[in-house]
Amino acid sequence: MTSYINQILVAGEQLIYQARLSMWSQPALVLVGIVLLPVFGVGLLLLAWAWLICRTTELAITNRRIVSKSGIIRRTTIELRLDKIESITVDQGIIGRILNFGSITISGTGGDKTPIERIAAPLQFQKHFMSAVDAGKKAR
Repeated sequence: MTSYINQILVAGEQLIYQARLSMWSQPALVLVGIVLLPVFGVGLLLLAWAWLICRTTELAITNRRIVSKSGIIRRTTIELRLDKIESITVDQGIIGRILNFGSITISGTGGDKTPIERIAAPLQFQKHFMSAVDAGKKAR
């Protein structure tokens, strides 16, 4: 099955970095799933649900935009052009730093702020974003 990101790439657009949600983005499902594991497979269903949420959420940086897609049946997408982004902020608490997950907030030129919560390796995402912006400025 082809990913959403690969389906929407336009001519000349290249995928630079693909991020993923951390399994820690679903702490309630994971913890309750572990506790209820011995109860008729209910725990296994909850763990599978958490895994499915993480697996079907896609985050990517291309040479033109940042794309975020979430949802299994109902799809929610966010697409932000790189030249319309002013800043990207990373927020990691103590546990997030230990387990390498955090949230990022993308600020656009219109004052809009787009949060993307609990992604794995948020500093890598920020680093690739900065590289993509620098490469875009050099190409102009």
